Amino acid sequence: MANVVVLALVGFLHTLFTAIWIGGMIALALTVLPTIRKTLGMGPESKKLIDNIRNSLSKITYVAFIVLIATGVLMSNSSPLFQGFFTLGNEYSLALTLKHILVAIMIVIAILRSRVVPRLDMEEPKRMKLMMMMLVTNIILGCAVLFLSSLLSAVVRTYLLEALSP
Repeated sequence: MANVVVLALVGFLHTLFTAIWIGGMIALALTVLPTIRKTLGMGPESKKLIDNIRNSLSKITYVAFIVLIATGVLMSNSSPLFQGFFTLGNEYSLALTLKHILVAIMIVIAILRSRVVPRLDMEEPKRMKLMMMMLVTNIILGCAVLFLSSLLSAVVRTYLLEALSP
């Protein structure tokens, strides 16, 4: 029973931090940024507010990276279908490899968006447009990651059902 509780806790933390990361990006793109622009316009105060929000969310995102990597490793190692990282030997491994590639791309984009793009020497409207494109790209990739997570669960359930059927 203790093993089940540990696996449940690991899965819960993985799901929670996925929701925080991807949900935060969606909330930022669909509500926070449009509301700031509509209410305050695009002056220096708006930029300062957006920068402060981005910095706060970046800290949360970096914590999420750590938790997701740690819990993801534990979850992978607990699956009977896991054949190793970046292997393609079965449906589970293929989906997991695709998920890891997408997450790696998302992490790179998030770091570039929070640490590199703000320091680029470019006009502010172009910078804001680039940052928004990067945010939307990460949201799309995040939705693909969620789909692959669901696919992984379905593959494991199917495997278990087939293994348990007479």
